Amino acid sequence: MEIDAPNGPSPSPSEPYTSSPPRIRRLDTTVVNRIAAGEVIQRPSAAVKELVENSLDAGSASVSVSVKDGGLKLLLVSDDGHGIRYEDLPILCERHTTSKLSNYEDLQTIKSMGFRGEALASMTYVGHVTVTTITEGQQHGYRVSYKDGVMEHEPRPCAAVKGTQIMVENLFYNMAARRKTLQNANDEYPKIVDLISRFAVHYTNVNFSCRKYGTNKADVHTVNGSSRLDSIRTVYGSSVARDLMEISVSDDGPARSVFQMEGFISSSNYVAKKTTMILFINDRQVDCTALKRAIEVVYSATLPKAAKPFIYMSIKLPSEHVDVNIHPTKREVSLLNQESLIDTIQSAIEAKLMSCNTARVFQMQAASSSMPTQVNTKKDNNSGTPSQKVPVNKMVRTDSKDPFGRLHSYYKEEAQSSQQEKKPDLTSVRSVVIARRNWKENTDFTSLDELVREIDSNFHSGLLDIIKNCTYIGLADEVFAVLQYNTDLYLVNIVNVSKELMYQQVVRRFAKFNAIQLSEPAPLKELLLMALREEDLETKEDEGLGDFDDLKEKIAQMNIELLKEKEDILEDYFGVKIENGSLIRLPVVLDQYIPDMDRIPEFLLSLGNDVEWENERECFQTISAIIANFYALHPPILPNPSGDGINFYKKNNPSGQEGEEGNEELLAEAETAWSQREWNIQHVLFPSMRLFLKPPKCMATNGTFVQVASLDKLYKVFERC
Repeated sequence: MEIDAPNGPSPSPSEPYTSSPPRIRRLDTTVVNRIAAGEVIQRPSAAVKELVENSLDAGSASVSVSVKDGGLKLLLVSDDGHGIRYEDLPILCERHTTSKLSNYEDLQTIKSMGFRGEALASMTYVGHVTVTTITEGQQHGYRVSYKDGVMEHEPRPCAAVKGTQIMVENLFYNMAARRKTLQNANDEYPKIVDLISRFAVHYTNVNFSCRKYGTNKADVHTVNGSSRLDSIRTVYGSSVARDLMEISVSDDGPARSVFQMEGFISSSNYVAKKTTMILFINDRQVDCTALKRAIEVVYSATLPKAAKPFIYMSIKLPSEHVDVNIHPTKREVSLLNQESLIDTIQSAIEAKLMSCNTARVFQMQAASSSMPTQVNTKKDNNSGTPSQKVPVNKMVRTDSKDPFGRLHSYYKEEAQSSQQEKKPDLTSVRSVVIARRNWKENTDFTSLDELVREIDSNFHSGLLDIIKNCTYIGLADEVFAVLQYNTDLYLVNIVNVSKELMYQQVVRRFAKFNAIQLSEPAPLKELLLMALREEDLETKEDEGLGDFDDLKEKIAQMNIELLKEKEDILEDYFGVKIENGSLIRLPVVLDQYIPDMDRIPEFLLSLGNDVEWENERECFQTISAIIANFYALHPPILPNPSGDGINFYKKNNPSGQEGEEGNEELLAEAETAWSQREWNIQHVLFPSMRLFLKPPKCMATNGTFVQVASLDKLYKVFERC
């Protein structure tokens, strides 16, 4: 009811109130519901608590929570419970509709967490609620949206997995003051994580996960079947679990209290700034301020000042001894003989701490070492003589048996350090000799620094995240591979991305290459002539311009002379060793990877023709690009036998049976080459990309990375079907 304010100015306290009484009227149902909703759903974490409790009441074995903007933008709770009947959907979000009880007497023995039928109704008055559900035996699920407690449309058939999914969007959209006080998502999301963490510790038979919407990494993730201590370790960390002690206490005296309590409490070695108390009474997550204060009083005698304990407790009482209907959000309960129960638990905790408090572990730093040392201090409970306080001026601050307390331990370190300064060890001598011999490693090239800075400053941050967090799927064709990033699929140009990776590796390994030693020296002249013939095959000879063998000989000889002249640069800086007109060594650009040796002729011809030798920066850049192109994962020269290329090997050979055997050998060679390339892509290229590649910005637009599918968009497409 509402009382109208009287018209006119308010009378002063000294004047009598002579105006007529205000009229009492009945509030509109919508106003009543919105006021009640503000009490039940006080913040996003309260909505999550109600939805998770509904999931647990539905017998779920898995509960997943996704949150966006602290829950104000989106709350998504999914479970695999028994679902909601189709005929119950019209009244699902009406106030005081529930499947948990039918009579008031049922409240005395209720075991479910929900019973009022207010939570979902309240959410529809302060947010936009969408429910997707399917029950066992149904061919499809149903989806329906609610507003102000009623359906906005008839339930629509849709694809669904077992259980129920409830989505709450734009929470408190019609309560400006409430929304303004909850604007900081950084404050709200930790509250939701803390809530799910508590449920995850208690319900070890349920899988829990909680994450920010759109991310793969869950901030809380537990697996059913774990022990209670393992769940605590998973959620709160090993530093908490290792200092916990198991405790149990019970009482069956009707005059005092009837209960059973099991849990874990922290030992005196545990130190924290805030008390963490996880309390479940009859499997209901509640707060009990009186019990919390009683436990803190016990710990205040054993913990250092300002340190707080960690407590997990599960208390079981007869249902008739618990009144669950005393708080709008069911956060608190009233217990029969509460004082006696608290005293019993307090005494049990005190006894447990006293029996396990014979040793304390402190972290100390030794005087001559930076490593922390554990020191055990034991209390002598059997000694009858009280300990006497030693005056400060008579306190002995060193231990005669501890060498760290003696002065010579400090002198010893100083003497050793001075000896090391006077007498350099063998390692330092070797490093000096190596530095003198490998003068090229210490050479300062401004142009090389520019190339490195260009790589580091011109990368695409989005592509870098894709590369570091992607999953390799397989090859789509001879050039493109398929990879998955979050819920998206991408096609990646293997040639382009491997060429860029090799280029960056050549620049970063400048003058520091390991070597690939050829089994036999490869004559430059033969290799260059081979490359010239292949280059000329599709141009001059096809156009009927005659044979140019003499010209090719001259071009090959000119390139040989040039490469001999530059062999020092190639060997010292790029690991390409040329000696006596033959190729001796190649550099190791990527560990565990050997390039396709069929491309050596093309590589040498490019070194002779395409390098700008006069300009230092251009010289280093072009040589690095030529080496990168040689080492890139190009398709093998032989056609792919697993595709249309098999026709190449099936052609009739006029040489008869010997030719057929030759084709079989060629086919086996091709199969080996293609399978080796695929292995290199999966096991060498992609792991190396994650470690070393910084993709340039041009790769986002030149077709190197192409998004071909998105799971979110696919779901939207299939939902329309």
